[in-house]
Amino acid sequence: MTRSAPIDDINENNLVVTAPKTHAAGIQAVAVALDRGIAQAGLVRTARSLLRLNQRDGTDCPGCAWPESQGHRKTAEFCENGAKAVAEESTLRTVTPEFWAEHSIAELATKTEYWLGNQGRITHPVVIRPGDTHYSQISWDDAFELIGEQIRATVPDRTVFYTSGRTANESAFMYQLFARSIGTNNLPDCSNMCHESSGSALNPTIGIGKGTVSLEDIHQAELIMVVGQNPGTNHPRMLSALAECKDNGGKIVAVNPLPEAGLFNFMDPQTPKGVVGKGTNLADEFLQIKVGGDLALFQALGHLLLEEEARVPGSVIDHEFVAANTDGIDAYRAARSVIDWAETKKATGLDRAAIETVAQLLIASKATIICWALGLTQQPHSVNTLKEIINLLLLQGNFGKPGAGACPVRGHSNVQGDRTMGVWEKPKEPMLAALDAEFGIVSPREHGLDSVDTVDAFVHDRVDVFVSMGGNFALACSDTDLLEKAMQRVGLTVHVSTKPNRSHVMHGLTSLILPTLGRTDTDDKHPSGRQVLSVEDSMSVVRTTQGRLEPVSEHLLAEPVIIARMANATLGEDHPVDWKAMAEDYDVVRDHISRVVPGFVDFNVRLKTKNGFVLPNPPRDTRSFATDIGLARFTVSPIEYLSAPEGHLILQTIRSHDQYNTTFYGLDDRYRGIKNGRRVILIHEDDVTELGFADRDMVDVISTYQGVERRANTFRLVVYPTPRGCAAAYFPEANALMHRELVARESNTPGYKAMTVRFVPAGAAA
Repeated sequence: MTRSAPIDDINENNLVVTAPKTHAAGIQAVAVALDRGIAQAGLVRTARSLLRLNQRDGTDCPGCAWPESQGHRKTAEFCENGAKAVAEESTLRTVTPEFWAEHSIAELATKTEYWLGNQGRITHPVVIRPGDTHYSQISWDDAFELIGEQIRATVPDRTVFYTSGRTANESAFMYQLFARSIGTNNLPDCSNMCHESSGSALNPTIGIGKGTVSLEDIHQAELIMVVGQNPGTNHPRMLSALAECKDNGGKIVAVNPLPEAGLFNFMDPQTPKGVVGKGTNLADEFLQIKVGGDLALFQALGHLLLEEEARVPGSVIDHEFVAANTDGIDAYRAARSVIDWAETKKATGLDRAAIETVAQLLIASKATIICWALGLTQQPHSVNTLKEIINLLLLQGNFGKPGAGACPVRGHSNVQGDRTMGVWEKPKEPMLAALDAEFGIVSPREHGLDSVDTVDAFVHDRVDVFVSMGGNFALACSDTDLLEKAMQRVGLTVHVSTKPNRSHVMHGLTSLILPTLGRTDTDDKHPSGRQVLSVEDSMSVVRTTQGRLEPVSEHLLAEPVIIARMANATLGEDHPVDWKAMAEDYDVVRDHISRVVPGFVDFNVRLKTKNGFVLPNPPRDTRSFATDIGLARFTVSPIEYLSAPEGHLILQTIRSHDQYNTTFYGLDDRYRGIKNGRRVILIHEDDVTELGFADRDMVDVISTYQGVERRANTFRLVVYPTPRGCAAAYFPEANALMHRELVARESNTPGYKAMTVRFVPAGAAA
């Protein structure tokens, strides 16, 4: 039986703290998943959506981008958090025009994201104009006319088109085409805030900005390093793949500041062993590294591998691979010939013996995969850290062979596909030339704004129109307080959304909320009948996704239709692009994509095959590297790590188990033992004492960067097994502490894992 939307908001006084778990998943995960689904959508609707999730000809999970098996698939091919994501989308709770009439913006501004998101699916387009206190219903025709008028009234560079990762390939392609038809490359996306550092490191070193492994490689690897990643919460289906690797004799090394349950023991609820509470022990070694110490770790590992090679020539380096495919080995060998172990200990917090143990595992392995996520991508030296990973993989020839390669684990379903489709503020000339030839337009060549640049543009009043295709920009970005104030000065904000969120409340002078179909909804209001979309997973597999649930409102439009109607209203019916044809039949979009985007020849035909198709990946497929020199590159970087002045700690942001990005499914971070609250700081017990506080003290948190401070109030200190000198807080509550200037060099990714903070008693002067 469904449950109504919550009336009460989060009460941090109800916080419950218990010991962290030492295992992930199990029967409890199944129970929670079913409970959330039934509470939101009822039993029948939940069963219909979950049984189709991640199945062939089914719905691609709107959560993470972990791939599906090309062979046998389980009946329940989803995880607890995937089920929660589907429950949020398939909910029968609705946000009608009456809701907006009842709740003013002033009231909604006091609500948390948890309360807002749990109200349900938006049923009608609504608008708020200067002087209004409430959103009110608007017709679709009037909404599109308003958008067209506002975009035409400004210049292209003062318009911004943001998108989240859940946008399907066809929608993303049309969206970037719309922006470039207007004349701007202002196409920030959520990738700017997560794996931009990965692309910035991989492209110049191996010639592709994506991972180089398949799901089968994960199963076949002799050694997998899982670094700066919490798969138990953020990519739970990865645990099954790691367990299969272990069953095949592989070894796993976990490197992370926090001892996450999913790195240790996995109780697969779809196996007899998991049902009775006996899991698979995953990590053979756990390195509890200090936040920001990974570059020093990989430099130390490189030193130890080269040292062993010097002792036993031919035992470590794949000389044939290195000679034929790489450049720069001599400079790398010279740079790693010596090491300062005392500084390495200071940077990593790890003993030499622990690092040497992992080095021996690397030396013994003939097929190694290194996986990473945001724990490595959101620091000033992130790009250099990732280049050090590539150095290690190149040294042993871990490209283009089974069970080996680089594996950046993308967080959001189709975030990789959006970039493939051209959603990027720095497009390459071949893509632009192909667009121009296909559609008879002239795309702008000047690079546009990424997410951080967009925040800066907001703050300095350089944005007139902001369009958001999904996502929650106000809450996801750094410098939250400044950004929210600045967004309210923009002439027009447009949000293509399924549910209410904070960005709708921190709206422009005029604001539109346009309700769209979700992944699980049937999309059949087209002359050619029911439509199918496509997505690309974290391992470059392109497959279909189609919903089969009855939408909660007849007033919802599909994303391609919304984009087409925005484009027609802005550019006019005589524009060379036939937007209407693409909106009516998505095969038309895919035909265009097949002639514009490399790897998509015969898109419509290949998409209909059993498992979709895999995009070309030269390092994986042919051991070739499309860099500017045609070779993979060894690189040399100086040692660099994070350190805080006396009285300060290094703070990283994390997600709870009841959360996906800025969406809160509930208030239970079960594996970490945190329940009913989110404004917490996880901190080592010795640091609490040294800083003059006690466990459960209420504090205000002050971050400092280049002499400037940011403040976020009323957090509770919770003693937790973190490394000394390091702390953790939930994203996005801690985003107010993030200075927008604190970014990863080269990628411009926000430094969410690199904040220098101190505490004062709650309410005290700074």
